[in-house]
Amino acid sequence: MSPSLTVVVAPDSFKGSTTAAEVAAAIGGGWSEARPDDTVVLRPMADGGEGTIDAFALAVPGALRIPVTVAGPDNRPVSAEWLWLPPADAERHPDGSVGGGTAVVELANTSGITLLAELRPMDAHTRGFGEAICAALDHGVDELLLAIGGSSSTDGGVGALTALGARFLDAAGQPIADGATGLRDLHSVDLAALRPLPQGGAEVITDVTNPLLGDRGAAAVFGPQKGADADTVIDLEDALVMLERVLGVPGAHTPGAGAAGGTGFGLALWGASIRPGAVAVGEAMGLPAEIALADVVITGEGRFDGQSADGKVPSYVLGLARAADAFALLVAGSVDADPDDFAAWVSLTELAGSTAAAIENAVPFLWAAGRALATGAANQSTSSTDQ
Repeated sequence: MSPSLTVVVAPDSFKGSTTAAEVAAAIGGGWSEARPDDTVVLRPMADGGEGTIDAFALAVPGALRIPVTVAGPDNRPVSAEWLWLPPADAERHPDGSVGGGTAVVELANTSGITLLAELRPMDAHTRGFGEAICAALDHGVDELLLAIGGSSSTDGGVGALTALGARFLDAAGQPIADGATGLRDLHSVDLAALRPLPQGGAEVITDVTNPLLGDRGAAAVFGPQKGADADTVIDLEDALVMLERVLGVPGAHTPGAGAAGGTGFGLALWGASIRPGAVAVGEAMGLPAEIALADVVITGEGRFDGQSADGKVPSYVLGLARAADAFALLVAGSVDADPDDFAAWVSLTELAGSTAAAIENAVPFLWAAGRALATGAANQSTSSTDQ
């Protein structure tokens, strides 16, 4: 009889299909069906995109979702939320509210691409994201975690900074229009009324390391995902060049400056630091300590490809598993890059017979993947344990 194992399941969401919590539960359920005596720990992850608030909410006791209505990326009102994380010594006020703490504000649920009725590459904006940040500051938080994945716009973060009090003006001294369209008319910037950072500062958490400009920049790499054709990509690049020129500050080549259509660059101008999202989320939920005690670690994402090694959840979790000398396993919707760093891997596309089938009903295939890994890879890990 093989010894029982401690298994940590820490996947990202399968975007457009299944949340990280659903992915973890299904993989863990399949594993437990095959090996009911094992201890399975579910730690759904995120890397700064959609689902980051959900990951923190599950990981941090006492976290509260705070509703807020903001201007969406096409100006329609959006019912969104930010997440309050309590400090260790939470101070309760007479009205029952709690001051201090950390706010997690997610661009995806305030200014994200899924909020658009149709793609608007030139005039979608991040103003609603800035409005949510203002709401958190008004609450009196000490620190901000700003998750900027899943954006709809290429405005260099100007919309968010405008909501925070900055003024971006044309040659006549009038506020420029929203989005990249307005950036082409930018002549001057007034930061006198820009709100200060909270006392604990602000961290931008993102899953990309792209610079603001150039072949790997915000326009060239992410513009087409937001509806930009070849000519529009050139217009977007020109708009961001204008922003950099008028601001006259370094940072355009900083890794992550091009994240979220240049929102990383804009928030860095405000004084925020840029940090890999998977690391920030993992540390908040105590994932390194959990994996240090694990025999097997399972991670995954919707598409495992050439970008997966560049700061995304699977590469972060793989690094923790290696440090703990645990078996690292991968489940992905599709596997389009070499997964040989993992002890074993499963593609839902192969299980389902097609990508469309895997996306349409991922949960039973995730369950099957967990079961398959338990019956196969567990034999490797128990053999190692016996030695």
